[in-house]
Amino acid sequence: MIRKQLISYIKKKYMADPEYLWARYPDYAVFRHSDNKKWFGIIMDVRGDKLGLESEEKVDILNVKLSDPLLVDFLIQQPGIFKGYHISRGSWISILLDGSVPFEDICKWLDEGYKTTASKEKKQKLRPPKEWIIPANPKYYDIASAFDNSDVIEWKQGAGIKKGDTVFIYAAAPVSAILYKCKVVETDIPFRYDKGDLHMKALMRIELQKRYPPERFTFESLGRDYGIYAVRGPRGIPYSLSKALE
Repeated sequence: MIRKQLISYIKKKYMADPEYLWARYPDYAVFRHSDNKKWFGIIMDVRGDKLGLESEEKVDILNVKLSDPLLVDFLIQQPGIFKGYHISRGSWISILLDGSVPFEDICKWLDEGYKTTASKEKKQKLRPPKEWIIPANPKYYDIASAFDNSDVIEWKQGAGIKKGDTVFIYAAAPVSAILYKCKVVETDIPFRYDKGDLHMKALMRIELQKRYPPERFTFESLGRDYGIYAVRGPRGIPYSLSKALE
């Protein structure tokens, strides 16, 4: 029943059908990513003693690959989870599908395996929202006037930024401070601009959420208090600054 339930979950969430690749093992079901064709899950039936169990009766297992070897070391100490059967290299694990591991946990580690084996492009889409600092140079654009006229503006899209992310806009000299907190509401808006040192391939649409006084997050305080000594392009922010910006 858990095997059928899991196959149904995979079909519904990832639109991946099982592939039965081996005539010798007709119940081995492989699930692949649609783009890079990598396996993100394998359902197998194996003898229990192959996993270290006392019984020789066949049991269903799910093999998934995780990204963190330390997590694997922790999980294989838990009931119903083993080092990957027949794929012991890397960070594969085998999960019993006999009820010893709750179905919610099976789906959780399957989802993690899906992320681990995804293509670079897919990983970018799957990652949780992120916070960035991005620079604004008044030499090229009067962002203060733009936000005085509208809470939603279009801005040069930085590499790695996606819809749902938060951007904190750092105004360069003579202001030299973080002034705005914005939510990214749309990305990949076609746009081509090349002039001098400014080059743009796409725009993103950002929505103003908060303003900061220019004396609060200055260039000096960013370096002194948060270890940020330059804002030349999109960059992540430390946890301490994230909390302060709330």
